[in-house]
Amino acid sequence: MSKENGNSEHLHIAMCPWFAFGHITSFLHLANKLAEKGHTISFFIPTKTKLKFVSHNHHPHLITLIPITLPSVHGLHVGAETTADVPASSRSLIMAAMDQTQDTIESHLAHIKPDFIFFDFTEWIPKVARKHQIKSVFYSTVYLVTVAYLLPQPRKLAINCFSEEDMKQPPPGFPLPSIRLRAHEARSLSSASKAEFGGGGMSLLERVSEAFQQCDAVCIKTCREMEGSYCDFMQKNYGKPVLLAGPVVPELPATQLDEYFDRWLKGCGNGSVVYCALGSECTLQKDQFQELILGLELTGMPFLAALKLPTECSTLESALPEGFKERTKGRGIVHIGWVQQQLVLQHSSVGCFLTHCGAGSLSEAMVSQCQIIMLPQAVDQSVNARLMSLDLRLGVEVEMRDRDGFFTREAVCKAVVTVMDAENEVGREVRANHAKWREFLLKEGLEDAYINGFIQSLQDLLSTQV
Repeated sequence: MSKENGNSEHLHIAMCPWFAFGHITSFLHLANKLAEKGHTISFFIPTKTKLKFVSHNHHPHLITLIPITLPSVHGLHVGAETTADVPASSRSLIMAAMDQTQDTIESHLAHIKPDFIFFDFTEWIPKVARKHQIKSVFYSTVYLVTVAYLLPQPRKLAINCFSEEDMKQPPPGFPLPSIRLRAHEARSLSSASKAEFGGGGMSLLERVSEAFQQCDAVCIKTCREMEGSYCDFMQKNYGKPVLLAGPVVPELPATQLDEYFDRWLKGCGNGSVVYCALGSECTLQKDQFQELILGLELTGMPFLAALKLPTECSTLESALPEGFKERTKGRGIVHIGWVQQQLVLQHSSVGCFLTHCGAGSLSEAMVSQCQIIMLPQAVDQSVNARLMSLDLRLGVEVEMRDRDGFFTREAVCKAVVTVMDAENEVGREVRANHAKWREFLLKEGLEDAYINGFIQSLQDLLSTQV
């Protein structure tokens, strides 16, 4: 409802995602679903990055991509706009630059006067929004189970007091106690809870916790049928509206799969290819990079691995194990860079997906025919993986060493063979569960009902006093 016309049923929503490709993509998927219902979206996005997402805007007459120039920050190289442009150690500088866009964002909000602003890591958004009578909604790009596990209130702990031992266990009253972190994951989370992220001395977890407490509502891209118990847990512990947007299944891009990949895949058997991708931010050490691709080789199956170069390597040739290229010629592709993942997953030749368990990749995997192998690389991805493997039981994790997360080529091969073997007991179970959830998520009318209910919840929230 525009501020000028309170009788209008159409909403105007601004969106300000964390400047990382996965977050931008997730916000834009939701923007497309809302625009499909006639709502107007003003989407803040880095200037050069905007060009990469124009084709993903399916409703340009309703979704306006507003370019935001990141100011200069000491240590951040010129032209860096998103986390994909910097090493992991410099992501904090992207946050510091985003903090300096506050006046620019506020100026836009004062001019366009949206009803809502959806955001995630920029914890200052709710305060800015209240100045202009705008409702703020924390939009989580991770599954609800992850938010429930990580946020501090249920643990009765200050975030900067998180210890490794604390984080190995889920919080009291957590719906599925078997979901827990390994030693190296808990250690990473404890460290992240104390490390400054951006300016102002706050860690990333402190920012998210502050954003969560200050916003008017929380929105999660999930279904009650999948995560209802975690929704109840969150509402009990936070006393704040938790709005479920439904599965938000992304539409396939209008583009065609790259001819090179399409031709190679068509030369493989139906459902025979292992596709491996660890997202736009994951950079493995050379030894783990090699263990991963040697594990793919060990399966004996054709494979396509889309990865980033290991931290120690400047060329693909220097990253590959000795003799690997010759042994796998024609059967395997190791591609450094981005591929059209949705189109690859929908290709009839692809039968298995080895993923880092980012929420976006898991969403795409669940509506594909591909069996799911999980190799989480960050703490939120680890909780996602436990949801999939222990609660929904629709995929398997690659076995990792508890103390440091190291995995072997044999573990990679074992996981792939397990899910691809329809005669194996575990393979049968995960295949059946994946098929069940895929059918559910693609059920006619499900997503429409969730989006309509979500919009109604926003309209109800708008009618309450700011």
